[in-house]
Amino acid sequence: MHFRKLGRSGLVVSEISYGNWITHGSQVEEEAAFACVRAALDVGITTFDTADVYAATRAEEVLGRALKGQRRAGYELFTKVYWPTGPGKNDRGLSRKHILESIDGSLRRLQTDYVDLYQAHRFDVETPLEETMLAFADIVRQGKALYIGVSEWTADQIRQGAALARELRVPFISNQPQYSMLYRVIEPQVIPASDEAGLGQIVWSPIAQGVLTGKYLPGQAPPVGSRATEANAVRYGITRFMTDDVLTRVQQLVPLAKDAGLSMAQLAVAWVLQNPSVSSAIVGASRPEQVHDNVKAAGVKLEPELLRRIDAVLGPAIERNPALTDVPAQRP
Repeated sequence: MHFRKLGRSGLVVSEISYGNWITHGSQVEEEAAFACVRAALDVGITTFDTADVYAATRAEEVLGRALKGQRRAGYELFTKVYWPTGPGKNDRGLSRKHILESIDGSLRRLQTDYVDLYQAHRFDVETPLEETMLAFADIVRQGKALYIGVSEWTADQIRQGAALARELRVPFISNQPQYSMLYRVIEPQVIPASDEAGLGQIVWSPIAQGVLTGKYLPGQAPPVGSRATEANAVRYGITRFMTDDVLTRVQQLVPLAKDAGLSMAQLAVAWVLQNPSVSSAIVGASRPEQVHDNVKAAGVKLEPELLRRIDAVLGPAIERNPALTDVPAQRP
């Protein structure tokens, strides 16, 4: 495993993070989830990402049980707050009430006294940012979180949050956006704003929901049991990539990966890690073999000519529109 600093902070994270968004507590049985976490630890992954909303809080519970007995100082644990976790009007958003109640719930489910990073899962347009940031600052001062971060915030929102964090003297260190060869909307605005504020990127979906593995073929039905066949496929975001044009272009990456001595998944994860603003790439897994495959992307250096050829192959299939991040997230 290779390691990087998270933004301009002193926190060191593994280049590959293990995330349990769609797997733990839903798609994957607990025994399989435990096996994947053990595999992650065995290959040197120290950074684990979850959220209170994943599998209606069950994902945190499973991860807490899977990590039980591990030396707490030996791994970094991240979780998030924003989306609904109950039926009440205050069971969502970034109000002081919801944040302070949610951190206690997350710590209980994760069976820990603190998380290393507590993240605002979206920007809350219905709560004053000052209220949100002060609640996060109080959590840090209480020792319940060591650092704070955000997920899917726009460049302007990041700048506003960073200004308040400086005023409150709270360590604001990360952004967690979607980023892959096919989805590059953070490059024009979000990354420059994050770099300016000292935030590192912890990117999710570097394999584009599995599309960049090459398992989906143009003109053919998705493999049985694959993510594209699930009822939540639209919500997961995979459908945007499931066109014949995109899938045809992805197949043209297969010989490039082979020439580089990489699997398609390794090529995809290594690609996001070429960006110096990226601190870690989150991978999920339903089987330990997937963890062992993905982790081989750590430390890989892709040659400039290979990067150029990837861009030439994907061409107009690459989504670059920065406005796709600039969509205020209303409370559900």
